[in-house]
Amino acid sequence: MKMNNYRFLFYLFISLLFQQLSAQTCLSPDGQTSIYFSLSSDGQPQYEMKLGETTVIRTSRLGFELKDDKALLLDFTIEDVQFDSFDNTWTPVWGEESQIRNHYNEMFISLKQTTTNRTMNIRFRVFNEGMGFRYEFPQQPNLGHFIILQEKTQFSLTGDHTAFWIPGDYNTQEYDYTTSKLSDIESLFDDAVTGNASQEQFSKTGVQTALQLKSQSGLYINLHEAAIIDYPAMHLNLDPESYTFESWLTPDAIGNMAYMVAPQNTPWRTVIASFDAKDILASRITYNLNEPCAIEDTSWIRPIKYMGVWWEMITGMSSWNYTNDFASVQLGETDIENAKPNNTHAANNENVKAYIDFASEHGFDALLVEGWNIGWEDWFGRSKDYVFDFVTPYPDFDVVELTTYASSKGIELMMHHETSGSTRNYERHMDKAYAFMKKHGYHSVKSGYVGDIIPRGEHHYSQYINNHYLYAVKKAADYEIMVNAHEAVRPTGVARTYPNLIANESARGTEFQAFGGSNPNHTTILPFTRQIGGPMDYTPGIFEMDISKLNPNNNSHVNTTLANQLGLYVVMYSPLQMAADLPKHYLKFFDAFQFIKDVAIDWNSTVYLEAEPGEYVTIARKAKNSEDWFVGNSNGNNKRKATVDLSFLEKDKKYMATIYRDHKEAHYKTNPQAYEIESKMVSFQTILQLLTVPGGGFAIKITPIQPE
Repeated sequence: MKMNNYRFLFYLFISLLFQQLSAQTCLSPDGQTSIYFSLSSDGQPQYEMKLGETTVIRTSRLGFELKDDKALLLDFTIEDVQFDSFDNTWTPVWGEESQIRNHYNEMFISLKQTTTNRTMNIRFRVFNEGMGFRYEFPQQPNLGHFIILQEKTQFSLTGDHTAFWIPGDYNTQEYDYTTSKLSDIESLFDDAVTGNASQEQFSKTGVQTALQLKSQSGLYINLHEAAIIDYPAMHLNLDPESYTFESWLTPDAIGNMAYMVAPQNTPWRTVIASFDAKDILASRITYNLNEPCAIEDTSWIRPIKYMGVWWEMITGMSSWNYTNDFASVQLGETDIENAKPNNTHAANNENVKAYIDFASEHGFDALLVEGWNIGWEDWFGRSKDYVFDFVTPYPDFDVVELTTYASSKGIELMMHHETSGSTRNYERHMDKAYAFMKKHGYHSVKSGYVGDIIPRGEHHYSQYINNHYLYAVKKAADYEIMVNAHEAVRPTGVARTYPNLIANESARGTEFQAFGGSNPNHTTILPFTRQIGGPMDYTPGIFEMDISKLNPNNNSHVNTTLANQLGLYVVMYSPLQMAADLPKHYLKFFDAFQFIKDVAIDWNSTVYLEAEPGEYVTIARKAKNSEDWFVGNSNGNNKRKATVDLSFLEKDKKYMATIYRDHKEAHYKTNPQAYEIESKMVSFQTILQLLTVPGGGFAIKITPIQPE
């Protein structure tokens, strides 16, 4: 009996010694963030993450289930461990700052599955504010082509955190955010799902990334991914008993997740963590985990401030289609030329010229025109493959006349390519469409993917369709064209590599204010979620909140104040910023419109002044090649007093601040157009206390006072 006890203790000692030898640790450059990697007793890879002494991610398992093959889950041994450090500063083509530091420590783990002799590597990069890791499959004899059925990456949390979430969906991110405890996601899920042109959920505990969390101790955690290249988008599915999220990939039409060909890597899985919410917004982990710019000459890529023949169609005031004569259209056969005009078609020569005149007079760069091309009569909900050809205008839209007129006024026309989800048709016409743009002086395109995807059965965020989005961006670069993709996969920092991807929508944008409205605190959450991966074409600048004044049949209401709309030009970063409302509404509030005319769209530096997800965000940005600063605030559901500390200003200068703020009687629902404008002298010692009302906000322009 005593001998058996000795034997047990001996084996226990050997087991613990083996586990200790197999455990590996990597610290961030400042030593505060730590990653612990180990193998479980059955040989499954696992990791843990801490911030100081606080556990961010409990021990969480890693691996894959494969189709018709042994899973890459168990029976692994550590073959090699390598450590490295990296620290450099790179210059983005556009961005929230002119320089970005990329500073991390790296831990590379090479694993061998003993039962199959297959290699799977895991690379961790640990930054001061978080970490990213990815799986790497090198060239090898026993793992060439393989199909992933499930990625089993876990994020095991330490408690019932507060989550700011939208339903996991293979086809849309256009939901309002729900704020709840993790344990309440399942019971709230059905109410969180609202109608959309294309949608498919997979679990009542499934959510999308970027997912923002807050623990009871005040720790902010952000879960996302970086560099989706040749891979499906990752959702997260919660086990509410253990508070563990597991990755849930977007499948293809037959249920497979990813088709892999070694050597190949997955996207990075990212965790950002801090006890200060501002650090989440300031993190550039997503960009830093992407490859450097792949475009040699980027001189043609530039930020754009634009207007659009758009909002009048979104509200139902006007139409995209030219005629009501046809229930169906066959391109090249249906006689559109001789059809009866419906007199509501917005993209006509006279109307477009009026927009061009206004945009030119007020210093804009470009004008988007939607509904210019034949095919809008039956474009939606028909699963129609050959829906547009992207080059044939309606009879009342003269491409040559309008591009010539716009050019004479210093305005570029912005192209619109709605695909109606027919990616196959778009790829057939892509070269011809981009060549058409090049010929007529269009340098940017807004693409759209409204509705179910064709090929039928594919999803908006599957591997195949993600490859299509990137193909469109790379092909556009060949023609020196910038892309603003709507309804595409949420961004994951790929714009660092391909900066002609100048913006995405990929979330619930301003258009939904005309489709029934969005939550008043929506834009206090988006910077923590959607914008972690890249800029959003949010299309702000709405001054008339009562949509029935544009269309008596539409009773929607824009659930913000006018001052909030101004603040969004700073809060909702994008190098592509739209003044989305009608010109007549800007003339009605011309003093407030001045901020939209003045605000920069490319930045030298950014300072995050206040931030609490769901409550408020206040950001200051210094314009590139200028001494001017701009401050923006978006407020949530509750009235509060914002504290704006101007210590970021230079100490030896005086400044003039022009403040656009909510009137004390303003309210997003009952009095949204009540605002005040004040000018006052400020310095680096100034601390402003500004009232913000429910759904409100403010905007400030700060300009140096030139010495006499």
